[in-house]
Amino acid sequence: MAATGKQLLSMAEDSVREKSTERLENRLTIHDFMRMQEFFKVAVSFTSKEIYFAELNSKQGFSCQYRLQGFVGTVICMDYWYNPHDGNDAILTMGDVCGQVHAIVFNTALISLFERPSHSTEDENVTMTLTWQELVSGYHKCCYVLRHKLHDKEWVRQVAYIPSLDVFLSVTTSSTNTLVLAWREKLSPRLTTTTFHVAQGVNAFDFHSRLNLIATAGVNRHVCLWNPYVTSKPAGVLEGHSDSVIAVRFITERKLLFSFGKDKVLRIWDIQHQLCIQRISGSFPKSLDFHSTLCFDESHGRLFISFNNQLTLLEMEQDPGKSRVASHRKAVTCILYNSVLQQVISSDAGSTVIFWLIDTGQKIKEFTGCHGNAEISTMALDGTQTRLFTGSTDGTVKIWDFNGHCHHKLNAGRDRAVEISQIMVLSWTILVLGWDRTITVFRLSSLTQFLVQPSEWKGGARHQDDILCAAFLPPQTLVTGSSDGDIVVWNNSTESACSKLHLNSRRSLKSSSGSQVQRNVTSAGRLSSRRHTLSAADYANSDENSHSISRLFFLEARNVSVSGGANLVSCGGAGYVRFWNTQRGKLLAEFEAHSGVGSIIMATDQRSQYLITGDLVGWVKIWNIEDYCLILGENVNYQPPPLIRSFQMHDDCITCLETCVRNNCLFILSSSADCSIVLTDISGVPFGIFGQEGHWRIGNHVPSFPKEENKYDAEEENDIKKNTVSSVEEEEPPPIPVEQAVPATEDNDNFACVLNIWDNTILGKRYKEGKTQKRRKHTLFNRTAVIKPTVVFRSLNIEALEETTEMNESDFLLHPDKYFGEKLAEKDSEDLKLPTLSATLKAAFDEKNLFPKEILDREKKSRQLHEEMCNRGRITNERKQGKLKGK
Repeated sequence: MAATGKQLLSMAEDSVREKSTERLENRLTIHDFMRMQEFFKVAVSFTSKEIYFAELNSKQGFSCQYRLQGFVGTVICMDYWYNPHDGNDAILTMGDVCGQVHAIVFNTALISLFERPSHSTEDENVTMTLTWQELVSGYHKCCYVLRHKLHDKEWVRQVAYIPSLDVFLSVTTSSTNTLVLAWREKLSPRLTTTTFHVAQGVNAFDFHSRLNLIATAGVNRHVCLWNPYVTSKPAGVLEGHSDSVIAVRFITERKLLFSFGKDKVLRIWDIQHQLCIQRISGSFPKSLDFHSTLCFDESHGRLFISFNNQLTLLEMEQDPGKSRVASHRKAVTCILYNSVLQQVISSDAGSTVIFWLIDTGQKIKEFTGCHGNAEISTMALDGTQTRLFTGSTDGTVKIWDFNGHCHHKLNAGRDRAVEISQIMVLSWTILVLGWDRTITVFRLSSLTQFLVQPSEWKGGARHQDDILCAAFLPPQTLVTGSSDGDIVVWNNSTESACSKLHLNSRRSLKSSSGSQVQRNVTSAGRLSSRRHTLSAADYANSDENSHSISRLFFLEARNVSVSGGANLVSCGGAGYVRFWNTQRGKLLAEFEAHSGVGSIIMATDQRSQYLITGDLVGWVKIWNIEDYCLILGENVNYQPPPLIRSFQMHDDCITCLETCVRNNCLFILSSSADCSIVLTDISGVPFGIFGQEGHWRIGNHVPSFPKEENKYDAEEENDIKKNTVSSVEEEEPPPIPVEQAVPATEDNDNFACVLNIWDNTILGKRYKEGKTQKRRKHTLFNRTAVIKPTVVFRSLNIEALEETTEMNESDFLLHPDKYFGEKLAEKDSEDLKLPTLSATLKAAFDEKNLFPKEILDREKKSRQLHEEMCNRGRITNERKQGKLKGK
């Protein structure tokens, strides 16, 4: 049966009327997946258990091409996804009233959705009728079906396919199996499912691919944030609605969330701090019974809310404030320093790699789409620093030269999308870590083809959870740290485990035994929470994240074979830093570097003098560890090393820290999810942001000598951080005045010459030192969160004054006339006369002896000229007066 455009729209209107009478939800889903051929298709579901696939022609309107019938239950929700790189790869997901979730996976969507019989006509106005059993049986080779029935005859309220996880999401209003995640398996029609149980059920959901979060609109008036790999409890609960929540929608770039409830209140939530930052009510239609859907156009900042047959538009106001300088267009994930070329290499979540000059901050190269659209999670350089290794969330590692040519592709994930946390390039092997309990190793001798498969690690699996980081100490000591807090010491030559370091007082995490899917669930969830935090306090108090190890570093400058001191530093969950002795397998010290902010990262310098730590809210701390844990002690040291500097460098979580030495000065490189890369010296004085307009000259920087920061109470520090993290409704502090702290801006050669001459003078050096000290003392950062507290005189001893005895007054005070009367009388009686000027002069005043002849002659000529001008003026006046009298 052929259907015109008017008939199709009429059928859609009829389905809406039937929905109100039969209390059945039908959704009209429009998908523009034929953009290259300038037309699109729509799929419309009806209460007759049918789906119509129609194509829009600009001249003839809608023409129904396919009619799919024979469903067990009425389809009430649909979702469509297509591959932006290959339009033939597409998936249509459906949910019905019987609790079933179906997915039709198309292979030739651009050519034809379904196969037409050979005897059928090619007329587009002829509707082809299909049955659901034909698709299930595999009759149509251009598509196949995936499905599950875990919702137990409950109405499926919403479905979606998430390509980043390769999973199907669906929700119901039932308290059991409320949220179901159906994971696809490669080359298999089976689905591996994960279920979430939510009290009273869920009306809708949304997924944030960057934060790896699922937001659910609960019937119990709560908006829950879920990690897709943690089913026991939500990562956050947003409370505030007075009635059930019916729709949620993420704002991806701003990390905000819309929620709309039956109370007709729209709330905007800050995801990171889990606070409601805006509440909108009274602006919506007053209908009692309504069906609503949210659609947010993030590029233009417009939110559309439907109320049955009405549509409401809300537009976001543009931020008038000046934005922070951005080094990348998306969140920076990793930075490296190439000491051979004096360049900084950075990567971001948009699969872009940028090369910068360390001496000026100038961008020199940019490679885009290195791993398609997948995020670059880590990078590494080889020993010669001529090859760049990039690891991505697509499970591959690529080897590049600095001209942008990819030489090899390492299949680390074995055709799976896994998150790589670290790459180590050793003399003969390449180690890839991050998603498995075993080390993925590639032999350099096997790099003979473009696509390289991993080799077998001889040591096997010695960790109980995923390996997140590693460190290497020449010639053969390798250590690996996992998410459960264990550190394994390996002999890299034999690939055998030597010992294991762990905390004796902790066994909170259970080993993730089971299928590979479960191991991937634990790994990806933890890594995502490490990079994009929801609530730092929640993660700090969580047992699942309190012992994970995010960074490992060897203190290579130390020789601990005799003294028995610490030669390994680890950090990670709950903000703790620990010092170990790997030779004796003992923990020497631990302290809480950052409190209440969850997992942290760190970096050390080559001389093992300084430790730099960064947390999830943008704070950086610099510690002096030169004399810390040099001798083996009997007990664990819980005292922290001297703190040099503590400041908030970024507005978001710090993703990577790196140190570099230029002109005998130690600098710190820090990257963040706020898209910026900042260069500071070891004292914490900002030098510049990569990507700013003015270039700096690092050679003009005066070396600064860091001093210990004044210690103040831990409660005051926690209050400062708490105010910095929680004050969402207040105005944000101004951006870091890095441009003011730059020693010199690069304008022209002449200015550079003048500046160098001034710098070489004694006065110039003193002025520069004084200015540097003043800047370091007063204008390190223009932020209220880092202002040091006022000095309190707590050590003063206040006592009552002793009573004093009466003192006799002096005689000259009692009888002043006796001592001063005669002299004063004599002084008054004298007639004081000042000597004349002529009497004081020894010789007559002579101008010829005081001034040169040239000056005297010039003064004489000017006096004569003045007299002549006066005479001329007098004569002129006399003539004028004579003429007036004659008249």
